[in-house]
Amino acid sequence: MSTEVPGSPQEQPPQPPQEQPASAPPLESPVTQNQEEKTMGMLCHLLALAGFIIPFGNIIGPLVMWLIKKDQYPFVDSQGKESLNFQISVTIYAIASGVLWFVGIGVLVTAAVGIFSLVEIILATVKANQGMPYKYPLAIRFIN
Repeated sequence: MSTEVPGSPQEQPPQPPQEQPASAPPLESPVTQNQEEKTMGMLCHLLALAGFIIPFGNIIGPLVMWLIKKDQYPFVDSQGKESLNFQISVTIYAIASGVLWFVGIGVLVTAAVGIFSLVEIILATVKANQGMPYKYPLAIRFIN
């Protein structure tokens, strides 16, 4: 004899966990656990800040780090390419915004490109430090 109270939750057998399709990789899974590899990947993004001080430093810094460590660490290879593609794209955008100074809206566009670049560099640096790959938006893929 069972005593069920109306409206009370009934116990149900546990459901097996649903599996994701094999083609869907887990979102934002760390690529590496090696701290040195994470640091070098982070530096590929962080060295782009040199462009705010040195002309074309935004390309030279990541390029040097990528060339030195790309064969040693796959994470640095992927993040170095990503950083270089974005920095080359940002340089093109900055040159285009410089041309727009003659039209009058170049000041706003140049400021927007600078702020966008700074924010994206910071986001990429944090993600790379966590060992997660970062894909920059609006980056033209020059290096594959």
